[in-house]
Amino acid sequence: MSYQVFARKYRPQTFADLVGQDHVTRTLQNAVEQNRLAHAYLFVGPRGIGKTSTARILAKALNCIHGPTTTPCGVCDNCKEIAAGNSLDVLEIDGASNNGVEQVRELRDNVRYAPAKAKYKIYIIDEVHMLTSQAFNALLKTLEEPPEHVKFIFATTEPQKVLPTILSRCQRFDLHRIPANLIAQHLQFIAGEEKVTLEPAAAHAIARGADGGLRDAESMLDQLVAFCGEKIAEGDVLNVFGFTSEQTVAGFTEKILRGQTSEALGLLDDQAAAGKEMMKLMSDLIAHLRDLLVYKVKPDALADEAAPEIQSSLGEEAALIETDRLLELIEQFAAAEGRMKWAPNKKLHFEVAVIKAIQNLGQVTLSEVIENLTALRGGAPSVPTPAHARAPNPAPAPPPAARVPSPKSSQPAAPSAPAAEKSPPNVASPKMSDLWPKVVQLAGTRRPLLKTWLAAAHLLGTEGRHGLVGFGPGDKTVMESLARPANRSFLEELLKEVSGEEWTLELSVVDDLSPALPVQAPAAREPEKSAPNDSRDAFKDDPLIQEALEIFKGEIKSVTT
Repeated sequence: MSYQVFARKYRPQTFADLVGQDHVTRTLQNAVEQNRLAHAYLFVGPRGIGKTSTARILAKALNCIHGPTTTPCGVCDNCKEIAAGNSLDVLEIDGASNNGVEQVRELRDNVRYAPAKAKYKIYIIDEVHMLTSQAFNALLKTLEEPPEHVKFIFATTEPQKVLPTILSRCQRFDLHRIPANLIAQHLQFIAGEEKVTLEPAAAHAIARGADGGLRDAESMLDQLVAFCGEKIAEGDVLNVFGFTSEQTVAGFTEKILRGQTSEALGLLDDQAAAGKEMMKLMSDLIAHLRDLLVYKVKPDALADEAAPEIQSSLGEEAALIETDRLLELIEQFAAAEGRMKWAPNKKLHFEVAVIKAIQNLGQVTLSEVIENLTALRGGAPSVPTPAHARAPNPAPAPPPAARVPSPKSSQPAAPSAPAAEKSPPNVASPKMSDLWPKVVQLAGTRRPLLKTWLAAAHLLGTEGRHGLVGFGPGDKTVMESLARPANRSFLEELLKEVSGEEWTLELSVVDDLSPALPVQAPAAREPEKSAPNDSRDAFKDDPLIQEALEIFKGEIKSVTT
């Protein structure tokens, strides 16, 4: 017997064999069981997801000698002939080569004849959108009122090209792209049947490259078996098809988000030297950024798409960028992808796009300037941080009286619970006094607007992994701005990054800061100047004026009149 490729050998034969199309199989099975069969069906979806296979299974369910049944036997003559494609009563027609009005008229004339030995005469027309308008019009009346023994099943990848008059006469089923995890599981099943060792990472790499098409994944596995033999590793998949591993794409993305220009360009150069296709790498990068965007909105939405280790990396990357910046990043790389399609030197455009993206991430946007100026004017009162914006499982907060030091007190607030309840036993937590300088430095690099605000902050003390930060009465507006959910969560994420542990912060205004520890070196903050004697210069010391000068790098010049 001649060799049969995997896509044909493991073609679904029953409704239970269909992968990732439960919404379609359940509806069709209920229709068969309840005898609510339509006279025309339309299966829509991209290539290789099971449209024609579903049509054949439905034909077997109707024409099996035990049918109509939801579980065709597969061993009777009718089932075997339908599976082999040579049944006299189930006619498969290619719409691309039989698209003329003459062929449709011939079909219309043959419809009146009863089936040879089955219960129904079934016409399966693949790529039905290829039929001409005249052919569609010739089929209209027959399609609307066919004989009782006739069923039509259409399949197409482009439903928008099918006439609305045809669509309205059919029950439409949209078959979805198959999730990568389901494809990987099916590939492992095939590998087990073929006595081939397929690494899980290799199966997932094939599934990701197939882009939701099971037939493409099976063809790729068939090719890899011919190339590798009995053992297939992830490296084999990447080398044969020129893919880039998900871990590499995730690392590339993290370097961009952290502003590591030289490291990102070095990784890009390594991929180009290894012969990777730049267009495919750009597509993978955009797809990873899309996954990151979805993860920030709804983390569990990628449970069937991304591998566990990739979901873990997405969680780390989500803390490095805001949603609006991520949207801008996707738009920038999508525009670069459009330019790369027609550029002879694709790597050059890729490098420029990476450098530009990193520069834009380090710039202050107009919306941030307006937002912070509004906060300085008192237009954004302090809002309690919602649970989803805070660090997971925060340490229990002490009573308010123990958190804020008394104006007459010279010692930080005493903890209300033993330190053993705040941090794991036998684990030495880093001191907050050692962490703050690093946090301030990182915050000033990633969000320049926070730098001047943090200059007014003073460390009051710590209780386990709960930090207390105080501000003077004159810095109330600054405290309210830093206490906003987005800014406080950002600082807590920086604390986690530099310490490796979860921290929570509490910001408050206190009257006495004498025992407090400044969070920046004294040189980072200009000494306060005495008020000028001339009342005309009194406005210079206004906190809002000083903040505006810092933001816009301006200065006040005296004018002599």
